[in-house]
Amino acid sequence: MSSVTIDQRATGYSLGHALCMAHAADLAYKDKNTVENTAREWGFPRVRHHETRFSPPFPLEDTQAYTIAGEHMIITGFRGTEPKNIRDWLSDASTPPYPGPGGKGFVHYGFGEALNSIWPQVRAALDEFRDSGQTIWFTGHSLGGALAMLAGARLHFEEPRLRADGIYTFGQPRTCERLLAREFNTAFADRMYRFVNNNDVVPQLPPEPAFHHVDALRYIDSKGKLHDSMPLASGLVDRARGLTADALAPASDGVRDHFINNYISALEKNQR
Repeated sequence: MSSVTIDQRATGYSLGHALCMAHAADLAYKDKNTVENTAREWGFPRVRHHETRFSPPFPLEDTQAYTIAGEHMIITGFRGTEPKNIRDWLSDASTPPYPGPGGKGFVHYGFGEALNSIWPQVRAALDEFRDSGQTIWFTGHSLGGALAMLAGARLHFEEPRLRADGIYTFGQPRTCERLLAREFNTAFADRMYRFVNNNDVVPQLPPEPAFHHVDALRYIDSKGKLHDSMPLASGLVDRARGLTADALAPASDGVRDHFINNYISALEKNQR
């Protein structure tokens, strides 16, 4: 991790910055000492840890994140959860809808509860650290990607004086219904970047039509090549190719593709 160099003056999208944000999403899984030491190595000397416990009707007991601040940039990284823990409750579309940010549509109940439980801590860190006009970035993998997207939406729709300059998510599940997705796509046309690795199972959940993805897809194909979109026909062929890549364990592809280290490896490969 110490070899990562984050350009704190970065704006908009670049492959290099996407790789940095993937490392930042991975950092959310580390212990507090590792987060603090790594942040300092990256040039972000100020760190706040966020953690809270709550009891939704799924096997999800806490939300964890961190906020780090440098001279020109602030990053909040949200921790995700492993596929074996997330798949069952993501598949459950019977829970009540949770009001979306700023009254814009609805979100998956688990996501709404998870972000709401930690949001006061995140907002306090942003207020504390943003003392010289630093840009604000949210990132996360898996569940953390859903929380990163919703955090950006909360700033935009509820506190427009403070906005996220960019959101990078990796293996993000479907997060909201159609109305919020449409409003979010308009607001974040050049600020949201959602990466999906081939057959990653988590972006395929919760089920449609109740839940939808936001736009700005960046698709990693079965050979590890990054695309700005995934055409329907060729995308289906490529996903089938990924499923048959491991003849001994074809069903494992959807879980294997979800691991954050595989996103990082793919982005590194595309930089060469």
